[in-house]
Amino acid sequence: MCSSLFAAVALLAAEAAAHGAVTSYVVAGKNYPGYQGFSPGNSRDVIQWQWPDYNPIMSASDPKLRCNGGHSATQSAPVMPGDTVSATWGQWTHSQGPILVWMYKCPGAFSSCDGSGAGWFKIDEAGFHGDGSGVFLDTERPSGWDIAKLVGGNKQWTSTIPQGLAPGNYLIRHELIALHQANTPQFYPECAQLVVGGSGTAQPDASYKAAIPGYCKQSDPNIRVDINNHAKEQKYTVPGPPVWKGTGGKRAAEFQA
Repeated sequence: MCSSLFAAVALLAAEAAAHGAVTSYVVAGKNYPGYQGFSPGNSRDVIQWQWPDYNPIMSASDPKLRCNGGHSATQSAPVMPGDTVSATWGQWTHSQGPILVWMYKCPGAFSSCDGSGAGWFKIDEAGFHGDGSGVFLDTERPSGWDIAKLVGGNKQWTSTIPQGLAPGNYLIRHELIALHQANTPQFYPECAQLVVGGSGTAQPDASYKAAIPGYCKQSDPNIRVDINNHAKEQKYTVPGPPVWKGTGGKRAAEFQA
């Protein structure tokens, strides 16, 4: 009985260890702690929305997909177009799946901003670069996925706020889609609050915007992926609309170890 209980606890611990969440940010060179879902008393005053846990979201239509079920934050981080934002995952173990970074312009105060409607636009994404010969969609080492750079814990993904972006209150949403289990996507999103300054006037048009949930379907071939099938074409298209680059001409993303 005790051994069975111990085994069950160990299994749950192993499953929890396989998951992850953004646990801190660096915005325009300044460090910001993230929300600690399992010790909320230690992270009340943060820029990150209060997510309940870092277990995966298993459905593309789950309302939690927007911000991992999170809501509200007491702080926000100032940032200018052209500045960088780095998200840090305390740990991450899966080497297959895309990285997506989204923003959403709040119509007013953060207190009334819920991220609803087709207002989300991508500022960054990372996908698969395997050759389909030696590196397949499911290859662990070397992985053809950029997400593999996060494996091992305490890793950052750095993106740039689009040049010319109009000032205002924005949500920034970092999302990992773990595809390591065939046809069983796992979504890991978190949101934080940014105040964009400057005198820019640029905003993405409707072709760059989407609702969350709504930007993908569970049945989409880049969501429900038969990842272990080496006979299928070893290519991957990141879901959602194209990345909006603002008034700049370059896709700005970099990995920092």
